[in-house]
Amino acid sequence: MSLNAVLKDKIFQKEISQPFILVVNTFVWYVLTYFTLSNILTQDAFNNQSLNLFAAYFIGITVSAVVGSKLPIRRRDNLLKTWMLIGALATLLLVILSSNNIVINVIVVTFLGASIGFGLPSCLSYFAKQAKIEKRGILSGIVWSIVAFSVLALGFLGTIFGVLSLILILAAWRLLGGFGFIFLGKKQTRVEMELPKSPGYFSIIRKKETLLFLLPWVMFMVINFAEKPMLQHFFGVSQYSLVESAEFVFIGIFAFIGGLVADIGGRKRVVIAGFVMLGFEYAILSVFSNAVNTVLVSYVFMTLDGVTWGLLFSVFFTVVWGDLGEHYEKEKFYVLGGVPLLLTNFLAVFITPYAASIPLGTAFTVASFFLFAAVIPLMYAPETLPEKSLKDRDLKSYLQKAQKIVKKETAKKGVSEVKEKENEPEVEKEENNVEYDEARKLAEQYY
Repeated sequence: MSLNAVLKDKIFQKEISQPFILVVNTFVWYVLTYFTLSNILTQDAFNNQSLNLFAAYFIGITVSAVVGSKLPIRRRDNLLKTWMLIGALATLLLVILSSNNIVINVIVVTFLGASIGFGLPSCLSYFAKQAKIEKRGILSGIVWSIVAFSVLALGFLGTIFGVLSLILILAAWRLLGGFGFIFLGKKQTRVEMELPKSPGYFSIIRKKETLLFLLPWVMFMVINFAEKPMLQHFFGVSQYSLVESAEFVFIGIFAFIGGLVADIGGRKRVVIAGFVMLGFEYAILSVFSNAVNTVLVSYVFMTLDGVTWGLLFSVFFTVVWGDLGEHYEKEKFYVLGGVPLLLTNFLAVFITPYAASIPLGTAFTVASFFLFAAVIPLMYAPETLPEKSLKDRDLKSYLQKAQKIVKKETAKKGVSEVKEKENEPEVEKEENNVEYDEARKLAEQYY
């Protein structure tokens, strides 16, 4: 399958506009809201409360995500509209967090967590349902490219104007996303194909193909967030924060590339490449764990980590779970894929007080080993992009070439054209014949 064949396909269609706006708005809001909450709760005034408040936040996300995934699909539009408006309100409530009242703080952060988790599975399921499977990778790549650069832009504004301004910007962003979602819903009439309800969580987990993706994904998340406090200790908190911010440039670039490649050659190759790259990243860190000057190491880490997250956000998190649930409603599949990402964030908070006592070389070496080990189940996992989608695109590409050749040959009719054709280089004739024969044979074989 050629790159041109993918790029020539019409990527955006009317029915994808509403879920596209929805997921872009949601992920930008989620990333920056968590960043804002972390900045507030890591202040000295919240030292005694921060662990409990983070726990309440993540529990709120997880419980609400499971509950939201069980709602009837016919209520999804109303759920998503309400969810986005509640998200704006929950963001604004961050201004009342105070170190003097832990009860109010717990209520606010739990409500914020619930405002994220409740509609997230439906949001991702809606996107996966409207995005055709053969274009889901590149659409997801575009989503995460926009998300990455939007996070950089809005985060930069937040650092200039302060936390309060960022809270107001995020509330406005969420509110605008909600109005955009409602407006686009009125502008277009959707005819959705009804899909069977997904099996129960235990039935999904027991499936071999789910386990082969879920185990490496959980392993990756545990390692990534457990290592975060060690990385802060290694680079220094301020340098690591700068590296984390700069990573979004690489995420934005490689999310698009990863999504494009996932539609051309399949999802597994992109996912395995991301895991291997992260394994090399921690192997390099283990070698230089005693380095005095970490500037050069930080550049290497920033590049590899940004590339890895770009590939895995666009393909693993957003695409693979939708592919696995292709014949069903996909909410429960996205809960299984999303909960590890959301919950393992808490590991970084929990481990931070002990990070200074853990040998860096050992921590990075262990991480590298398990990341390379996580590739093994992925090698046995099935390709989630159906072979039919690959063949369809191949066939379309070949037939387009054959059609051009037929037009070219037809235009050469006549005495003068025949003479020119006789003088035509043999190599070009041969290539044309080969392309036409390939198209004809593939069409005969496939149909």
